[in-house]
Amino acid sequence: MFQLFHLSQDKGTSLQQQLREQIAAAILNGNIPQDAPLPSSRKLAKQLNVARNTVVLAYEHLLDDGYLIARERSGYYVNPDILAGKVALETPQPASEAGLHRPDWDYRMKSRPSQQANMVKPRDWQKYTYPFIYGQFDPSLFPTNNWRECCRDAVSVPAIRDWASDRFDNDDPLLIEQIRTRLLPRRGVWASADQILVTVGAQQSLYMMAQLLLDQDSLIGLEEPGYVDIRNIASIRPSSVRPIEVDDDGMVVDARLDDCDLVYTTPSHQCPTTVTMPIERRYELLKRADEHDFIIIEDDYESETNFKSNPIPALKSLDKNERVLYIGSLSKTLAPGLRLGYMVGPTEFIREARALRRLMVRHPAANNQRSVALFLERGYHDALIMNIMRCYEARWHAMDEALNTHLPESHKQPSFGGSCYWVQGPEGLDARELQKRAMERDILIEPGDIHFLRQPPPLNYFRLGYSSISTDRIEPGIRLLAELIHEMV
Repeated sequence: MFQLFHLSQDKGTSLQQQLREQIAAAILNGNIPQDAPLPSSRKLAKQLNVARNTVVLAYEHLLDDGYLIARERSGYYVNPDILAGKVALETPQPASEAGLHRPDWDYRMKSRPSQQANMVKPRDWQKYTYPFIYGQFDPSLFPTNNWRECCRDAVSVPAIRDWASDRFDNDDPLLIEQIRTRLLPRRGVWASADQILVTVGAQQSLYMMAQLLLDQDSLIGLEEPGYVDIRNIASIRPSSVRPIEVDDDGMVVDARLDDCDLVYTTPSHQCPTTVTMPIERRYELLKRADEHDFIIIEDDYESETNFKSNPIPALKSLDKNERVLYIGSLSKTLAPGLRLGYMVGPTEFIREARALRRLMVRHPAANNQRSVALFLERGYHDALIMNIMRCYEARWHAMDEALNTHLPESHKQPSFGGSCYWVQGPEGLDARELQKRAMERDILIEPGDIHFLRQPPPLNYFRLGYSSISTDRIEPGIRLLAELIHEMV
């Protein structure tokens, strides 16, 4: 039985927790006989080379949780009730012997999202010396203590009583109030509570908007180059997609928009080129939407990482006729893994989006909503934004200086800020091949061809993120990357 348990000081959990989890797993897997006592705490501690108290506490915890029962003068035994109702495992028969035929899944699949061209990021990106990868956060900037405090308070007894019941399709009122009064006013947006819906990241907002607003007769205008995921979401729907050119001022506003039903844009920090749409063009876009009766989706995905003292207000804040659906997210500031975003729109649209969300997930996890609400309410998010902006601005300048030195004429510095640069390499460069060779030298970049709708796409563009790389590594990384490019072309 001792061989069942292997404890390690290198794991992120305590020895007691490791032992507790391993004993519980052994019980559920049927590896511990029900009629045999577990080893005494003294004997097991000696075998595992841990303190006896570690074993005692693990046993007591398992006793409280119902995994064990204590018999006087005999010790601890597996509680038979914990295994009651557990299906006995049998060796499965091969399908041919059972007389079964596997379904033809190729025939049955009505759509194939896995076959779409998509962004792929290494799971082990943190191991690279120069991770110019976009969309990841820097653990050194994460406010661990403040976040733990909010999570701890979100699971207090009164808090659990408040959020643990079934909310059906409702969001945490405190979070809605914080979005309404603290986040949206930063972008000049004012909304009532019934015009806001919390989502599982901005991604869910986009999916629901496409589900509600696109059908086989619809035409959606997308930026070219543009955000890959909205293109893939739109292609799943039975609708038509029209690429709309992007210039130095963002999406070009011209006659190509006129017969669109829906237009998606990233005006504050265009994805992926990083250009910012000036206020004059924003008014022009809104005017055209009124004249030709189309709806605008504004993805304000990096609104918080803005280095300007007087940023251009969101397109939504200029909208007088409820033509703009606004998407916000906490991914670029708090953490991408939290998967929490929100949408803002007319009351009647949010009503339908709420009903659709209920069919999908009911609502994002209520405990996460409460933790984020407390984080916002206590001002921790505002402090985090200031810290991120100071850090990102230093990296923003370091990237610009390094690119000007080693890859001159390859880029334009993003005026808005954000967390990445869009780089145009020399003619003849294949950024996909560059990515492979760069990884061999401990450098991560992202080829840009995937962002283009037109075929064949240009291959000499790539994106360099700086949200997850320290300032002191930027110049050496760019220098090595430039040397590699010069070797290739």
